[in-house]
Amino acid sequence: MTIEAFDDSPEPMKSAKRAYQASLKLGITKGTERSLAILAMAQSLERSFDDILEANTLDLEASREMAVPELILDWLKLTPSRLENTVKVLLKLWEVPDPLREIRSVSYQQEDTQSYAQLMPLGVIGFIYEAFPDLGAIAAGFCIKTGNSIILKGSTEASNSNKAIISVLQTAVTEVGLPKNCIELITAEHGTSIRDLITQDQYVNLVIPYGRSSLVQQVVRQGTCPVLKSTMGNCYLYWSLNSSLEMARWMILDSHKNEPDPVNAIEKVLVHRQTLATSLSTLYNSLKEKGFEIKGDAELVAAFPQLQLAKDSEWGTPYLTRTVAFKVVDNLELAIAWINQYSNGHADSIATESYQESRQFTLAVNSASVYVNASPRFSRNPERGESVFLGMSNHKGHKRGFIGLETLTSVKQIIQGNGRG
Repeated sequence: MTIEAFDDSPEPMKSAKRAYQASLKLGITKGTERSLAILAMAQSLERSFDDILEANTLDLEASREMAVPELILDWLKLTPSRLENTVKVLLKLWEVPDPLREIRSVSYQQEDTQSYAQLMPLGVIGFIYEAFPDLGAIAAGFCIKTGNSIILKGSTEASNSNKAIISVLQTAVTEVGLPKNCIELITAEHGTSIRDLITQDQYVNLVIPYGRSSLVQQVVRQGTCPVLKSTMGNCYLYWSLNSSLEMARWMILDSHKNEPDPVNAIEKVLVHRQTLATSLSTLYNSLKEKGFEIKGDAELVAAFPQLQLAKDSEWGTPYLTRTVAFKVVDNLELAIAWINQYSNGHADSIATESYQESRQFTLAVNSASVYVNASPRFSRNPERGESVFLGMSNHKGHKRGFIGLETLTSVKQIIQGNGRG
């Protein structure tokens, strides 16, 4: 991500103040009003495909001239299909029930009172994202649905695309009566750095960074606002002796089908030392036929010279490409220890037909979500159920796991008395 130089521009504070004032109004709107705004956002976005794609072409041309990495170019590139998927997510958000005002029971009750809790908006969300211009629209939809204002700060590579998309969304929400400043965009022209936004803790209630780990760690280190770490890649699979080659192969391949951001893609596979060489060779060849780059530890490279050697630093680092590295382990306990030390901690999996192994794995692996004989493939808009997701988090300090609508809410305790002490 291109990080602009730090200066003392007041723009982030102005944006934060505007977003804060808008959040006070947005937080007391009816669910039907917020849903109507999201429907307007989806419809306006759909009518503006040509303008958005034209702006995206300018970004792509400029980025190629600046020799931006292919990974970022892929994240940056918009297509009619990607925009259509964005519209579908917004329409799903329009349809799902209002997440706010839900009444929940509480365990603590004072004498002569009735206590309960309900979900409320957080207030102002800062969303800092690397490329992925369409994700800005989705994040805005999440915030409007939950009664939060949003301040968007995208990377300079996507500046034209971000402007085009956010302009459409701002027009849509104002046309249905919501405050324009509930969606704010900070651009490179403001001459501001990421730090300028993530230190506005007087107004910003939560910051979500989305991109490579370098961006996420920068926000965590510099931010004075609460930060919800998102994460992608570097997910592990332990392929047990009690599972088939086909199961492992399917789990790996299916996990990589989410594009352009392979959030839960299996990039590292731990195999038992007694795994048959013929099974490994078959799996390697099968993955290569699908366009994967295959790597291995020193032991596997010695046995299979066609593999590339995975460096020590790679076991804890996401590839974010169609690359899978294999490593030999002696048993399940060592596999669990390795995963807990090196995985990103948001989605790890096991292929096994042993109930005992599956239980041991699910209890001991310190990850937000654990998959047993199931693909960890991430879907922003699952076909089943009413859930919609922005990403994944391995952060235990806030909401861990899937970043959904409830992640952007808080709980308010309400104690109703009768005037008697």
